[in-house]
Amino acid sequence: MNFCAGRYAIPYHDIFEVATMQLFSSAFRNGKTIPARYTCDGANISPPLDWNSLPPSTASLALICDDPDAPSGTWRHWAVFDIPPSATGLLEGAAGDSAQSLRQGINDFKWRGYGGPCRPHGHGPHHYRFRLMALSVERLSVPKNASCREIERAARTHLISEIELVGIYQR
Repeated sequence: MNFCAGRYAIPYHDIFEVATMQLFSSAFRNGKTIPARYTCDGANISPPLDWNSLPPSTASLALICDDPDAPSGTWRHWAVFDIPPSATGLLEGAAGDSAQSLRQGINDFKWRGYGGPCRPHGHGPHHYRFRLMALSVERLSVPKNASCREIERAARTHLISEIELVGIYQR
């Protein structure tokens, strides 16, 4: 069965898979300020994140955090991938040293794990996007030292659905 949207037919089941996914944080609301604790001016730990209503066909998840407002172009702060679909979130500080079970990419700071918001002084507010991607494969085929950019590129080839939570930070 298809649903007609304008001139294009959309498979009926795809509407429901895309429409319900949710991503949120107990640390900040969408479009609001990220507390300094989760930035380079604070403890520089990853914020708590929760999600629900994943598409039924989700085989794994990937989470990307980036800053599209960076002066040199999009700056990638974090990538976590091969998250099982049974997971309902990540605890505060999940990207830290005790996170051996998390598969994480090399961020643009050149280290594995989370690098919190750290925009230049006087550059105005930046929008930090936490994007959760539901994927059709259990594991991404990426090198051991894959960058956040490589992880996102690989994830996009298996994308079922994506949701975004945006936090703002300025110095």
